[in-house]
Amino acid sequence: MRIRLESVKRIGRKIGLNEDKGYAVAIFLALLIVSATVIGYYVVLRPQAEPYNTIYLLDAQKKAADYPETLVANQNSTFNVYVNVVNHMGGSASYQVQVKITKNLAAFPVNATTSQVYQINSLDNGKSWENMATITQNEAGSYSVVFELWQYKNGVLEFTDNYCVLKIQVIS
Repeated sequence: MRIRLESVKRIGRKIGLNEDKGYAVAIFLALLIVSATVIGYYVVLRPQAEPYNTIYLLDAQKKAADYPETLVANQNSTFNVYVNVVNHMGGSASYQVQVKITKNLAAFPVNATTSQVYQINSLDNGKSWENMATITQNEAGSYSVVFELWQYKNGVLEFTDNYCVLKIQVIS
């Protein structure tokens, strides 16, 4: 081992490196090799992001700020939100947004009657769909307004596990 180390030092001296320069060159070469390996991985294999879709809500001013919380039965019992769906599945997809109002929020998809349905027949990859939803609730109580995103796969409607929930209180 000692003989090998001496031969490496001898080669370093022949090319004009002292010990301090040798460390710098070794670190530089190590960084160069690591960088080339990482860049090569992304260039050759090109790992793709997992396909996904999403749903989100915006208030009436198209901001994520002033969502309705308290409604007054038979006076101010209606509110509007923008429902947005974004497709990043890698191709065109068809969706359905189901709106459900429930007092008991236990699991998803929610086991409640669907109050509104929005059909999205074809949404291209990278594109978004937006629609204003008008919700009315006149009975006093605490409610969850659930917006569930469903996708058509091979003609069958499947829950995407994407949903939005607005908690509202209706007072008399």
